[in-house]
Amino acid sequence: MNIQNLEKKIIECRKCNRLVSFREKIAFEKRKSFMKWDYWGKPVPGYGDINERIMILGLAPAAHGGNRTGRVFTGDKSADFLFKCLHHVGLANQSNSDYRQDGLKLKGYMTVAVKCVPPGDKPTPDEKINCEPFLAQEFKIMPHLKVIVGLGKIGFDSCLKFIKKSYPIKMKDFKFGHGVRYELPNGLILFGSFHPSPRNVNTRKLTFEMMVKFFETLKKDIS
Repeated sequence: MNIQNLEKKIIECRKCNRLVSFREKIAFEKRKSFMKWDYWGKPVPGYGDINERIMILGLAPAAHGGNRTGRVFTGDKSADFLFKCLHHVGLANQSNSDYRQDGLKLKGYMTVAVKCVPPGDKPTPDEKINCEPFLAQEFKIMPHLKVIVGLGKIGFDSCLKFIKKSYPIKMKDFKFGHGVRYELPNGLILFGSFHPSPRNVNTRKLTFEMMVKFFETLKKDIS
């Protein structure tokens, strides 16, 4: 399957009734500050260059970020912080990610484990399972993939669950944390990172300096 066909299949998905209802409700009601926007309100496919060596894997689109703009990590506070860091280390051509045609170019591929915004940012186990085939295809369409960054524990665990389908690994052997690095049995390298959420940034659980150092470290594995 090529990237265009995969994106089409993702965007057309209506498998999870709860997620379909929630994403469309948000797109109809909108946030007051975005009333003039035509919300995306559909599953959000990955974005970037599939021929690069790094995948950045998050949880799900934000209600008024990806679910509004139609691109992952675009148009919200998490995106503002993340791309400021990515641009600083040379993994993005600009420090902002605002909308689909804003000129952003990423030296890697960015996606989410669950393609629709879930209520409370908490997808159910069945919803995560329903999205697993899409993520598996995203892994397969990257011919030079070497490094995966799990932004938050769900992104981190989603990578491990994919690996577990082919190799007898134990999830408990891979403890999540910021900056952890694991060499996986299929030759990939998995890094864990705190999610760049406003909560983590505002409490200084995750700082600009921490994230820049993190990306500088992992760049050694893709050089």
